[in-house]
Amino acid sequence: MIIEEWVRNIVKSSFETLDAEVVEDAKRRIVDIVGCTIGGANAPGCSMIRDLVKEWGGKKEATILVHGVKAPAHNVAMVNSIMARSFDYGVLIPYIDGKPVIGHISETTVPTAITMAEWKNQGGKELITALVLGDDIASRLLKASDKGPPKGWDCTGTVAAFGAAAIAGKLMTLSMHQILNAFGIVVNQLAGTMQNVEDGVHSFKLPQGLSARAGIFSAELASKGFTGMKDPLLSREGYFALYSPTYDSEILTKELGRKFYADSTFKPYPSCRAVHPAIDCTLNLVRDYDIKTENIEEVILHTTPAHCDSVMGQPFKIGDFPQGNASFNLRYNVANVLLRKSVKLEHFTEQFIRDPKVIDLTKKVNLMATIPSNKMLDIAEIKVRMKDGREFHAHVDAVKGDPIKKPLTQKEIEEKFRANVAFSKTVSKGNAEAVLDMLNHLEEIDNITKVVQLL
Repeated sequence: MIIEEWVRNIVKSSFETLDAEVVEDAKRRIVDIVGCTIGGANAPGCSMIRDLVKEWGGKKEATILVHGVKAPAHNVAMVNSIMARSFDYGVLIPYIDGKPVIGHISETTVPTAITMAEWKNQGGKELITALVLGDDIASRLLKASDKGPPKGWDCTGTVAAFGAAAIAGKLMTLSMHQILNAFGIVVNQLAGTMQNVEDGVHSFKLPQGLSARAGIFSAELASKGFTGMKDPLLSREGYFALYSPTYDSEILTKELGRKFYADSTFKPYPSCRAVHPAIDCTLNLVRDYDIKTENIEEVILHTTPAHCDSVMGQPFKIGDFPQGNASFNLRYNVANVLLRKSVKLEHFTEQFIRDPKVIDLTKKVNLMATIPSNKMLDIAEIKVRMKDGREFHAHVDAVKGDPIKKPLTQKEIEEKFRANVAFSKTVSKGNAEAVLDMLNHLEEIDNITKVVQLL
């Protein structure tokens, strides 16, 4: 069975079986997600979940990053994952056979790996190995499901949980039989709906954390001898039957143990990746021309039918969770760049979102569905018409962060880490730089607790 090949690969793999580039890629993901976790430490909604975990109490197995709260590992990983996803800023989208497969994995798998490594007193090599294996499992499952999952499922609550279970099982040094049971158990906890994004509510980031919690809980339960379904992938009522009846199983084992897939699109801006073409396009415009927003008559954004038909293309409205409304809205993101000439984390805080100037400007942004939907991550065009009749144009066909056409450099990833730290104001600059250095040399760290203590 395919699931047995997965389990065998998890158990037999070691740090020594990973090539240097796989290790470096993993460290880049860790740097990125730790930065995003710091940046999102006090984002809206996070304190509610953190307070609840404190009220629950329990064994002090691991640490909620930044805040220092000790709690059971499965609850800690849940909170850390939710903080990591809070500003929708983390690395995402694996590339398989040169093509993007849209999904968020790392905001679950990296916090899970850090939490488990702290709990089990593991070092950097063990953490990296577990992360690589978990990311690979989740990425392969995401790709296999890409042929047509039922509309509405959010993969952060489905495939990411498999990755978390693999990581937890590896760092707990479970047997093949136990890891197989962990996968069988985790299927019972998969969930997540894209309606969270449509409604602009706190719970858009909840499946990310619940996946981390489910993965660890499943591994813990399996370690006690609890059994799960025998074939969690292909059985009559298994994963694919429930979540993606049309699938491609070839990728599940193709070059397994030799090729490792993972998120590879590092975001330059803290918002939904699907609005980044519009952001890039508008940034090009304001860099090339001195545009006074008070003199704008109309803004026309050429985008895709998929954008126009989704929440991203709706008129900008502020609800109970303003950041959720702004992060996924094309009009807000275009207006924000036109007004502020940049994109920063603070632009997705309530003070900036409620600025009457940006709200008024969103009303001048009109969308035209002229770009094929399969180019939604690549292409955008913008035209700004001024009150005096002048027009300014810009176009992009490759967006910053694209791992093939415009990848972020190591330096840019590290500057993003520092930007998260500066915004959060929760970790000292000295500690942050020490953490960054440790993460860049993670394979040399004998116990991940040394990193956690600095946070």
